[in-house]
Amino acid sequence: MRVVLLAGGFGTRLQTESGSRPKPMVEVGGIPILLHIMQIYAQSGFKEFVVALGYRGEVIKDYFLNLSEISNDVTIDLESKALKVHGNNYGDWKIHLVDTGLNTQTGGRIAKLKDWVGDDTFMLTYGDGVSDVDLHKLLKFHQENQRVATVTAVRPPARFGSLHFDGDRVTRFNEKPESGEGWINGGFFVLEPEIFRYVGDESMPFERQPMEDLVKDGQLSAYRHDGFWQCVDNPRELRFLEDLWESGTAPWAGR
Repeated sequence: MRVVLLAGGFGTRLQTESGSRPKPMVEVGGIPILLHIMQIYAQSGFKEFVVALGYRGEVIKDYFLNLSEISNDVTIDLESKALKVHGNNYGDWKIHLVDTGLNTQTGGRIAKLKDWVGDDTFMLTYGDGVSDVDLHKLLKFHQENQRVATVTAVRPPARFGSLHFDGDRVTRFNEKPESGEGWINGGFFVLEPEIFRYVGDESMPFERQPMEDLVKDGQLSAYRHDGFWQCVDNPRELRFLEDLWESGTAPWAGR
């Protein structure tokens, strides 16, 4: 089963950290967040990826063209210019890097990948969020519901401490509540090829008309995930993930 990764956006709210790099290449523990996301899928046996490129796509291409040499020991014969790679980190992955346009919105990027996905069920997520979601349970849930699309619903991490009142008296203060209120789109979709009937216009975000039409047609399921989920939209969120990684407690790693 192929996994589509949307990695073409500008990431303007993170530019102070990313510089000229595309947002999915911002690093957590010296590793691009895009690679962290791919490892989440690979750990569950999903190792064929279709990466939708846009802004600074050449940076992502260059990284993966050199990934084998970067992640393994190498021997370089300067006389013959021969290069030998020792080891096989990421050796069984297959990665398709596809230019889907600089200004294309998420719905248009998905539409442009139709020939790369074919007529099979596929997974899709954004290139800026990590989670400990159980992908096999997600897939089973999708198959049992038999709808065109399944989205992983998550509770947003709370940004501020929460106050609880009795009248005007504070009865409880939680500095770091586990989550905010309600459920939001956490990515980590499972999609049937019929999804391509809902996308097409490259100026349309997938999260607008396509998902609204799925809802209207009764073709969107929500897999509720109560575990860890975090996207990276600003430097504070990036530092939060960095702290988890450095402490050895990153929930998305090592499932």
